[in-house]
Amino acid sequence: MSKHVNMEKESMEQRSKFRLFFQQKGNHQQRVLGGIIAGGILLVVLSLLLWHPWTATSTPVDLAEHVQTIADIPLSGGPSRMDYQSLDPKSHLLFVSHLGASMVSVFNTTSNTVVADIPGIPAVHGVLAIPELGRVYASATGANQVDVIDERTLRVTAKIPGGIYPDGVAYDPIRHRLFVSDETGQTDTVIDTQTEQWIATIPLGGEVGNTQYDPVSGRILVDVQTLNQLVVIDPTTTQVVARHALPGCQHDHSLLLDAARRLAFVVCDENNVLLVVDLRTFRVRSVQSVGNVPDVLAFDQQRHLLYVASESGVISLFEEQGQNLRKVGDQFVAPEAHTVAVDQQTHRVYLPLENLGGKPVLRIAQFSISGNAS
Repeated sequence: MSKHVNMEKESMEQRSKFRLFFQQKGNHQQRVLGGIIAGGILLVVLSLLLWHPWTATSTPVDLAEHVQTIADIPLSGGPSRMDYQSLDPKSHLLFVSHLGASMVSVFNTTSNTVVADIPGIPAVHGVLAIPELGRVYASATGANQVDVIDERTLRVTAKIPGGIYPDGVAYDPIRHRLFVSDETGQTDTVIDTQTEQWIATIPLGGEVGNTQYDPVSGRILVDVQTLNQLVVIDPTTTQVVARHALPGCQHDHSLLLDAARRLAFVVCDENNVLLVVDLRTFRVRSVQSVGNVPDVLAFDQQRHLLYVASESGVISLFEEQGQNLRKVGDQFVAPEAHTVAVDQQTHRVYLPLENLGGKPVLRIAQFSISGNAS
């Protein structure tokens, strides 16, 4: 009997040892599994943080004390819509698209005078001065063509087919080709500037916003606004070579590059934000708020200041800091003050205003930022 009891005791002790062993083993496995799960969650969170674009949290200031109006220059053509501008730094001539008047006004930034009005450019949108050619290209949207202006005579010398709705214009100086956004035609039109002839139409699969040339990569970049994509074109083959999604953007309408720092600035006019895109990876680095319905951008290369003009009449000002932007502030200028240009030499800012007291004017302004010399 005692032998049987002893054997039962030994059996119970062994079972207890086994239970303890497996319990300890189970606890260890649980700890290992818990560590794996926690590590996995951490990796997911980190990857999301790295992928998700950074949204600025700095508090912008009212720019009223930082902007000085230098002059309001009367313009011709009556109170109607303005559009793009382009400044030739060699001739000091600023070309202003007066869309509603179907003309381009020419302003001398040295003498502060309007030197000519070039009429007969139907519903002119985009305008681009090319100093090396001594010519200006203007998208005559109302005639579905691109008009060529001789800078010396300030007369139209040629008219080239530009698609269904020609808008923004970019120039590739290596291949001497012009790339014109055809917004509703959903293409980019390619023009040979040596022959002044159409040479190609590039289908892009959606409504086209602005087009820009990147001198570092030698590629053409295009906003395809109904796809929320930044599309890359090989200007030699005129083929699309890449498409990049723009998370956080609704309707990427306008585009400007800081090629030296490998940054693209993209404004989205349906959710009123500005995206900073890294041109090395095409990842969105940050998202910033701007005025309602943002349109034209201008960048002061020396001062590293970015201006965003909006249909609401608000100018948003940003200071480039490394690979990101710091929002300086917003300033209401006038209704429909949606176009802006900057003189890289004087740092003056040009704002065509379609209706100031019943008349169109070209406002010349200077922005002063603490710690940023002008």
